[in-house]
Amino acid sequence: MNEEISKLIDLQEIDSEIAGFNREIQDRQQEIADREQSIADKETAIEECLARTAELEQKKRDVTAEHEDAGARIKERQNKMMQVQTSREHQALLKEIEESKKLLKETEEQMLAIMEQIEEKTREAEELKNLCQGEKELLNQELDKVKKAIRKIESRRKSVTKKRDELAAELQGAILKRYNMLLSKRDGLAVVQAIDGVCQGCFMSIPPQQFNEVRKGSKMNLCPTCQRILYFKEEETVEA
Repeated sequence: MNEEISKLIDLQEIDSEIAGFNREIQDRQQEIADREQSIADKETAIEECLARTAELEQKKRDVTAEHEDAGARIKERQNKMMQVQTSREHQALLKEIEESKKLLKETEEQMLAIMEQIEEKTREAEELKNLCQGEKELLNQELDKVKKAIRKIESRRKSVTKKRDELAAELQGAILKRYNMLLSKRDGLAVVQAIDGVCQGCFMSIPPQQFNEVRKGSKMNLCPTCQRILYFKEEETVEA
């Protein structure tokens, strides 16, 4: 096999390994981000519960005031009935008393319903606070583990990156430039194997004559579809 193709294969393996390190770091960081987002969502929900509780408390005060006013009107109208002279006035006061009693009952029911809602929101907020506290404790524990894991990954990546730089320095400028361009444009895969006349990068067929050239490995060949650098590797035979 052409020496430069061999070096490109090695370079691709190293870059794939580095990409794996990067993904591993990103996955670790994403775990933390997901935990932080979960906590933030719960804190927002707690704030919404507290805001809703404050609204309900105000509504309860308003309804309580209305309830007390209705009760006061009933007493005032009952006292006034002792002083009326005509049947007409008496009937009018009775009507007002009945309306106030109706309002008294309605406001009492409203207050009970509001109190239930306040209790529910208070309980919900408390449950969220407990969950939030638990998640924060787990996050603090996880942060230490993730930081240690990332340091180990970065140490391994640094070592591999050094090997990558040394190998890249051995390649001609134009070849390395093409390789780097393909690596960037083809999702980190610039050099791929050709198997049974098929490019393993885009999985499109390679013309038979070109596949024969790839098999020889004497010069660089590019996939006619995705432009990746192709190479051929003999299948290893398993001894019986």
